[in-house]
Order: sequence, then structure tokens, then C-alpha cells
Amino acid sequence: MKTRIALLGQPNSGKSTVYNALTGSRQHVGNWPGKTVEKNEGHYTYDGVKYTVTDLPGSYGLTGNSDEEVITADYIKSGNADLVCILADASQLERSMYMTAEFAPLQKPAVLLLNMMDVAKAQQKEIDYELLSQRLGIPVLPFTAAESKGYGELKKLLAQELAQPHIISSAPDVKEKHYDDSMADSVKDDSGAKYEWIGKMLDGVTSSAQKEYRLSAFDRIATAPFWGKLLSIGIILLAFLVAMVICIPFMSIGSMLPSLLGKPIADTLGAWNVHPWLVSIFSLIIPNVLYFSLSMAAFVLGVNIVFGFLEEIGFLARAAYQFDGVLSKLGLQGKAICPMLMGFGCTIGGTCGTRVMDNWGQRMLAMAVVWAVPCGSIWSIIPVISGMFFTPAETLLVSLGILVYMIIMMWLVSKVFGRFLSPKESRTGMIMELPPYHKAHWGHILKESFLKAFDIFKRALSTVTIVSLLFWVFSFSTTGNVQDSLLYQVGTFIEPVTRFFGMGWQTFMGFLSSAFAKEAVLGVLNAIFVGQNSLVEATFHAGNTATDGAVLSQMMSQTVSKPEALAFMAACTFNIPCVMALTTTYRESHSFKWTARVALFYIGMALLLSCAVYHISALFM
Repeated sequence: MKTRIALLGQPNSGKSTVYNALTGSRQHVGNWPGKTVEKNEGHYTYDGVKYTVTDLPGSYGLTGNSDEEVITADYIKSGNADLVCILADASQLERSMYMTAEFAPLQKPAVLLLNMMDVAKAQQKEIDYELLSQRLGIPVLPFTAAESKGYGELKKLLAQELAQPHIISSAPDVKEKHYDDSMADSVKDDSGAKYEWIGKMLDGVTSSAQKEYRLSAFDRIATAPFWGKLLSIGIILLAFLVAMVICIPFMSIGSMLPSLLGKPIADTLGAWNVHPWLVSIFSLIIPNVLYFSLSMAAFVLGVNIVFGFLEEIGFLARAAYQFDGVLSKLGLQGKAICPMLMGFGCTIGGTCGTRVMDNWGQRMLAMAVVWAVPCGSIWSIIPVISGMFFTPAETLLVSLGILVYMIIMMWLVSKVFGRFLSPKESRTGMIMELPPYHKAHWGHILKESFLKAFDIFKRALSTVTIVSLLFWVFSFSTTGNVQDSLLYQVGTFIEPVTRFFGMGWQTFMGFLSSAFAKEAVLGVLNAIFVGQNSLVEATFHAGNTATDGAVLSQMMSQTVSKPEALAFMAACTFNIPCVMALTTTYRESHSFKWTARVALFYIGMALLLSCAVYHISALFM
């Protein structure tokens, strides 16, 4: 029985929305074998039959050389799919039919889904889908993916076509009339014939009462070269604040878990004479893992709600248009401005925001670039540490230096990873029609956001647990003294090496803790220099660990020089953001290899920067 369905369409055609609505949580994500391209596959059941759905990589055609186009074309030609569901944007039908024109010569069973019919109606466009179906020879279904009411009809149509499939009856009149496995090479220069075929198929099919689209007063500002950029930045930053408002209640609940669960668990296990290290794991690690995972899920929820809204109403297209030229120099699309700006608040939010990117390579590169953006936690600890050694004016210069190096770091990341993740030959200028503003489908936005947040929560539990346990192993001591921890033993052993990079064992331990959580740095420094609290408590209870700034400043100034303080701040700022950002990147990219590569790059660059800052500043201080 034929049950395999493939979803085919250009980026932003609504494939992912249809895929998620059909499969729900019954899906798994990975990468195509040997390719850094995301592979989505899931299933659903209809009339007692289980159907498998493959969401093919979004691409603008089937005859290009990008990984997405090659994978998509090879998959369709292989016959792995029993039926191909082609998605076209009804509001931009002439342009989005190009994929159908490239698919037609393959002579494979298909149906055409005219998505975004609500947008087309808002544009006062009418589409005679029955005439289009007659000309193509396959079923054509008008559809709005963001509304749930049409999926019953879609599933019924797919089941019927799998039982009695139809093939597109005509194809573009290209130079070579045979279509076999060499088709991708033989029709590369036949765009004219394809557009001519599209014109014939759509002749008399579409009509519009609105003959001319005029920019509104808001759009004239949104598309202006200077004011449009300021407007986009302001709205995106406002969106981040709204996302934070959404996620703060969930994070607040999560933040109470360590205090609510920690002491009762510790007291219970202590009464049972359980070994102290087991007590530490269950009373500190487990509650904090739940807190971290819930925080990650909350960020995903807030970001998806806000950006889902901005994307649906049509604003993200304006923001992408404004910054495409600037970000193309980094190998990114204009859409990357959204996660980059969100990174100033939280790297996790910025990482989740990369979901707006068109393909996996762009998304992974955007995540790597977002790591270079100092998050809000950095801006909360750097002034404190800098104020221990420098005047307010010098602290301002330190902050400006961080911003300057952030730009340099973004450029370095794009040069190192861009040639693999976004090769120059696969980069194209952004061609788009600004979609009209229209109302958001809140039911769809909320459903998708909660599903993604719950999925991240489930997946994060295992990853965060492993990373937290590793850091616990290094920082735990039975006495609570820093000197009895493995981290101290390792730190003092390699201090001759860390000194070359500008850090003594104390500041190097602070650097290591910054990889776990930037908020933990002051608590860890307090545990090391002042001796209050154990290293484990300082790390996992960073927000609840009291730190006397005056005492810490006095103790650190006796041991740490100004060049070392500068080197330490530079290293912490551009180290990997935190364990939650690390695990979020892994869960969003589904690639341990690339997450590890980016992490090792940032650790290496942080140490090199620390080394340079220390030795250069030592010449003047």
C-alpha cells in the first residue's frame, strides 16, 4: 500500500506549517546523510492507515547546485515518495509556480496545494483553481495552512491520490524533450520556457480587483533606507521584551524548583545516610536541570509566539529587506537581524530566533554568529568586575571595546564557517514581494509555539543533565572547600599554561564557570577568593549566592593584576555563552558535530583574545 508523501515547495511556502499540523509531535529531525541539511520526517493516521510525511528542504527549484536543491531533486527522482504535495503561495502564484514548472517534467504523482488563500483574498485576488486543475491534470486544493479547518479535506485528498494518482499532463517546452536522470543538467538554461509555461497555465486563472498596490504611510517608513532600519531594530527589540514578558512567569516558576526541592531532598537523603555526593546530585543537579530545561522551553515559547506573530502579519519580510545587503557580507540573509538583536538579551532567544532562516546552513551560521553577541548576563557582570579595577570612564572603554570586538568576531565566524555552511556559489540575492499586512492566526501561533516549547523541554532534559553532571564532577568536593575539588586540581596543574593566556588558576576557574552560566561567575569568584559557599553551590545557585562586592574587590585586587582582569573579562565575554545556549544550539541544529565545532572555535578564540589582551595591556599598565 502506498503511504509515503513528500512536501515540496519554496522557502516560506508554508511547508513546515503543513508538516507540523499533519504530524504534530510524531516526527523526528536529523540531517540528510553526508549533508548539513535538515531532514524532517513524521507520520499521521487517517482512516486507520499510517502515512509517512517527508518535509523536503525548502528550495527555489530542482535544477540548481545547492545542497537543498540536489537533495530534493534526488529524493523525488528516486521514487521514495509515492505522492508529492507541491505547495504554492496563492498570493504570489506566478512566482511560486516555478517549482511546479521544474517538477512537471519528472512525471511523478502530485497534488498542488494553493496555500495562503487568506492572503490572496486580502489582496482581492481570485483564483479559478478548477481551471488550473484541469490544465495541470492534477488536483488543486485552495488552502490556508494556518487554519485547522481544512486538514480533514487535505488528508482525504492525499488518501485518494495515493490510491489513484495523477501526473501533471503538460510540461515546459524545453530544448531537450526527454526527461531522465540527466534532466537537471539539460534544462538549466530553460527558465524562459518555464515562465512561458507558467503563463499558459495561469492565463485566465487569476484576476485581481486591486490593480495597483500602494505603499501605506507605515510601509513608506518601513522600506526607507535609514528610518526603516531604525524602525526594524526598534520593533525587534520590543518583540524581545514582549517575549521576555511571556517567558518570565514560566522561568519564575522554574527558578523556585531548586529552593523548593533542594532542601527537602537533601534532608530526606541525609536522614537515610546516603553518600554526600549522591545527596549533592539529587538535591542540586536534578532541581537545577529542571529549572534550566524549563527556562529553555520558556524562551522557545516566547520567541515563537512573538516571531510567529511578526511573520504572519508580514513585518519580518520588511526587516529582512532592510538588512539583507549588510548581512549578505557575512553570508547571511536579512532575516538574521532578528536573532542577532535578540542575542543582546539572551543567546537562547537569539538561537531559537534563527528558525526564521530559509535553510539549515543559513540557520547554523546564524546561530554561530549569534554566539558572538554579548548577552544580558554579560552586561550585568562585566561592569561589576571592571569597577573593581578601573574608573567609570575606563569601564565605559572596556564596554566599547567589547562591542568593537563583537563585530570582529562576527566577521571571523562568517569567514571560518560561512564557506562550509553558506558557500558563496549557493548565495543569492533576496528577491521578494512584500506581503500585505494581514491578521495573525493566533490559534495556530499558540499551538505551534507550545508544541515546540514542549519538544525542547523534553529534549533538553537529557542534554542539560549530562553537561551539568560533567561540571558537577569537576567542581564537587566532600568538604565544600574549593581546594578539594577536581577543578582546583586541574586549574593549579595547568596554571603555567593558563598564565600564558593571562589568567591565574583562580580567574581560569572563573573562565570555566562562565561556560556553564555567565551568572555563575561572580558567585564562583566569591567562593574562590572569599571562601563563602562551596564551588558547587556557587555554580548552581548563582542567583541565590550572596556576594559582598567590596570584600570580593579587596581580595581580588590583592591577587589579580589589571592586565589579568582585562584578559579575564575578554575571555568570559567571548567564551561559549552558557550550557543552556550550547544545548539549545544542539537541539535546534540537530548536529553534535557542528555544535562542537562552533564551541571549540569560541573557546580557542576566547583564550587567544585573553592572551593578546593580557600581553598587550601589560606593556602599558
